[in-house]
Amino acid sequence: MAKTSAVKRNAKRLRMSNRDKEKRLSLKNIVMDRSLPVEDRFEASLKLAKLPRNGARVRVRLRCSLTGRSRGNYRKFGLCRVALRDLASSGQIPGMVKSSW
Repeated sequence: MAKTSAVKRNAKRLRMSNRDKEKRLSLKNIVMDRSLPVEDRFEASLKLAKLPRNGARVRVRLRCSLTGRSRGNYRKFGLCRVALRDLASSGQIPGMVKSSW
């Protein structure tokens, strides 16, 4: 089990990134638009820099939904490899069987 503080910090980052998504996207579009004047683009980049860093989607870490483990995660299941193996072995994941050859 991961530290509760790390899991809560990541959840806060996820909330902030969802909240600031539209604002960041519009500012990034202004910054990347070469047809606009340089002053407008520079002003947009300053506004983008003033937004909180934890509002960026890049700062959100993929974590296991059961244990909070930050490494070895499968996006498709939202689980880490350890939890995935435990659930698959106990038959909790439909269609997944242990391979043998």
